[in-house]
Amino acid sequence: MNNKLKPALIGGVVLGLLSVIPFVSAANVCCCLWAIVGGLLATYLYVKNSPTPATAADGAILGALAGVVGAVISVVLGIPVALAMGPTMRNMMMSLLERVDPRQADMMRQQFEAAGDAIGPVIINAVIMAVLLFVFSIIGGLLGVPLFEKRKGGAPPPPPINVGGPGGYA
Repeated sequence: MNNKLKPALIGGVVLGLLSVIPFVSAANVCCCLWAIVGGLLATYLYVKNSPTPATAADGAILGALAGVVGAVISVVLGIPVALAMGPTMRNMMMSLLERVDPRQADMMRQQFEAAGDAIGPVIINAVIMAVLLFVFSIIGGLLGVPLFEKRKGGAPPPPPINVGGPGGYA
């Protein structure tokens, strides 16, 4: 298990940090891209250093471990970042929307004012995102095995045991 831990930690840290950084995290809108990348990275690092060919189970385990690490980082760092960047992101979205459709911008502004700066929705969003990161990192780990593992199965099977004399009869 230790040979899986280091690649999973690296993949999970990359996944977690990219999912938290403002604007960069927007790529997660595309099928949780950073989660898939984290699972792929963990599998790639494992395959590169593994003496035996990786299996689909190895990819799933690596993706799951990377997903747990990334989800924890995403929750622990994501909530404070979301609370700090929320007003900035909201203002950017409103200015963009005002250029496109001023009436829609007024409706959005009213909804934002009604919601306020509550922490509850931020926490709920972080937990949902953590679950999605976990699931999609497993998918990334599973995809990584056929992409990166080019070695064939393990060692060839041993020859049959010859019981008795010539011809195998007792």
